[in-house]
Amino acid sequence: MKHEELLSKLTPEEKAALLSGKTVWQTRDIPRLKIPSIFLSDGPHGIRKQAGAGDHLGLNASLKATCFPTAATIANSWDPDLGEEIGKALGEEAAAQDVNIVLGPGLNMKRSPLCGRNFEYFSEDPYLAGKMAAAYVRGIQSQGVYACPKHFAVNSQEERMAMDAVVDERTLREIYLTGFEIAVKEGHAKAIMTSYNEVNEEYANENKKLLVDILRKEWGFDGLVVTDWGGSNDHVKGVMCQSDLEMPAPGLSSARELVTAVKEGCLSMEAFDLCVDQVLD
Repeated sequence: MKHEELLSKLTPEEKAALLSGKTVWQTRDIPRLKIPSIFLSDGPHGIRKQAGAGDHLGLNASLKATCFPTAATIANSWDPDLGEEIGKALGEEAAAQDVNIVLGPGLNMKRSPLCGRNFEYFSEDPYLAGKMAAAYVRGIQSQGVYACPKHFAVNSQEERMAMDAVVDERTLREIYLTGFEIAVKEGHAKAIMTSYNEVNEEYANENKKLLVDILRKEWGFDGLVVTDWGGSNDHVKGVMCQSDLEMPAPGLSSARELVTAVKEGCLSMEAFDLCVDQVLD
């Protein structure tokens, strides 16, 4: 663990509270231990930090920020250096607005014209998408801000909350995971957002193969895994799979579930502390 001293001072209830959001865009703080709140914000093409009360649909007014060309447009340049420059500018504006994590870039594959967010994704080519995403990540993170590539994984149509992506191993590896692998290994992304959908009958956010076997063990990712907004179905299962942060602000019911799961032996203290450690980091 990276933060053993802090972990030893936190109560189980405080640990559980750290693993879910305080508001639509902020994590919980623990003032007595000087653990600050972290601010997460969209988006891939321009910072969307809301000026007042947050709502994840973006209906309330946002602070002024640069609107950059979409990922779909920039990918047509085939120019990672340009992507890195845009990422740097995004990181600068995020830092200026006290945003700690930029929720992007988006690099899902364009497999269906029914995906209403195709403009937000780079390409139907996983190699191009990965190279461009890695460039954006490097640019954003050069400014001391985390990048959070999304949505991991196989989120390729807008029925994403009710979709089971049934996919064989070769297709999963060659088409859907390649871009994320490049973003992690070459971009050194410090955060990853999970997708809403199921992948082969298991929700992506509670999918051990995706989050533990592939992301953590094979690719060596040691950063923060955050749910899509409302994408947590079972927070205990998510924590078991090293999905660290449940967003947006589910209240404290899931935190109580985590504490109960630890007390009853359903969730190991090691797995619990591992997720808390990532949030503290």
